[in-house]
Amino acid sequence: MSKSKKRYSVIVAGGSGTRMKTVIAKQFLPLLDKPILSHTVEKFLSLPNNEVIAVLPEKDMIFWEEIITSNHTLSVAVESGKLKTVAGGETRYQSVSNGLAAISSEEGLVAIHDGVRPLVSIKKIEEAFSQAEIKGSAVLSVPLKDSARRIDGDKNEHIDRSKIVLIQTPQTFDLRLIKKAFSLGEQPFFTDDASVFEYAGHEVNLIEGDYENIKITTPEDLSVAEVLINYANNSSL
Repeated sequence: MSKSKKRYSVIVAGGSGTRMKTVIAKQFLPLLDKPILSHTVEKFLSLPNNEVIAVLPEKDMIFWEEIITSNHTLSVAVESGKLKTVAGGETRYQSVSNGLAAISSEEGLVAIHDGVRPLVSIKKIEEAFSQAEIKGSAVLSVPLKDSARRIDGDKNEHIDRSKIVLIQTPQTFDLRLIKKAFSLGEQPFFTDDASVFEYAGHEVNLIEGDYENIKITTPEDLSVAEVLINYANNSSL
């Protein structure tokens, strides 16, 4: 039996507080007992054989360092080399590129995840790594629940929702392939890491996601996340 590949996780946290209507960037807003980003990073640190790279705007570095100092799990991870932080760029593409560049190895697997998706399950992260090792990529997705219409100027038309899925993170890839894909340069139509991978000529492998793996971008999302965490904690008692 072959040895499993080394795992890395790039956590991208470059958001602002605009849609949250707050001065504090959304990844630092408190979710119950700690900042949203702390929940997310701790989730990935709990996986064995995994190094985590947090990518943040330069202006937020000092604040993040203070959070690490006050969090035992994060501070221990930094001391042991399991967690490092790098500065992001002006776009998500540039931030992910910086995160990938912080990985010295060319061999392994890398999960790229939104810093404001703290509710992703360990099971889904593990599944993504396993599938990416087999197929080169593994991107979480969920079926569209609502009806949808395509808008074209003043007209709109029905879309068959059975042929549409919503994409989540983590998006997990063979490290060598995704590094080469990002080396090709940024394109205006890139919306996520899977589109970068696809542009490089690779097939995107979709796997089943989880509706609870929400991206926290509005005050309503934060309220939902609190309910889901409390429910999970009470269910485990």
